[in-house]
Amino acid sequence: MIFRKTKKEEVNEVMKIINEGKILLKNNGIDQWQNGYPNEEVILRDILNDESYVLEHNNKIIGTTALSFNGEKTYETIYEGKWISNGKYAVVHRIAACKIDEIKSIGTEILKKVEKICLLRNIKNIKIDTHENNKAMQGLLLKNNYIYCGVIYLEDGSKRLAFEKVIL
Repeated sequence: MIFRKTKKEEVNEVMKIINEGKILLKNNGIDQWQNGYPNEEVILRDILNDESYVLEHNNKIIGTTALSFNGEKTYETIYEGKWISNGKYAVVHRIAACKIDEIKSIGTEILKKVEKICLLRNIKNIKIDTHENNKAMQGLLLKNNYIYCGVIYLEDGSKRLAFEKVIL
């Protein structure tokens, strides 16, 4: 599997995967990603900022994420807990994967590839947040040794559970 930066002309393929994720979340009664976000504009901005990545298998995009090293304003204040670290960190957003029966653990593969990029940049901490009802994402994070740190609130006031991993 190849993990690489997303090309502008691939935005429709990325949106197809994200839209599948939106449907899955809705079908599971989770209101995350149900208000038009993320949309094509967000993904194009990620691409222009060099923060959009895809996971490719047999020349087909099967997963996507955003990886930023610019911090996250909404992570400045954490409630009901604390971050593991206060230094430099990477932020992972918008993980989404195709539903492919013969390929399992696409999310884990994305997180492993993110870790490699972080280590190459000498970044040892990765932070991520998810909806409190998104049990699948929480399970993915815990399975990959992310530690629950507390609660953050998005700019629109939405509550999110915050996780961090220290990589060695």
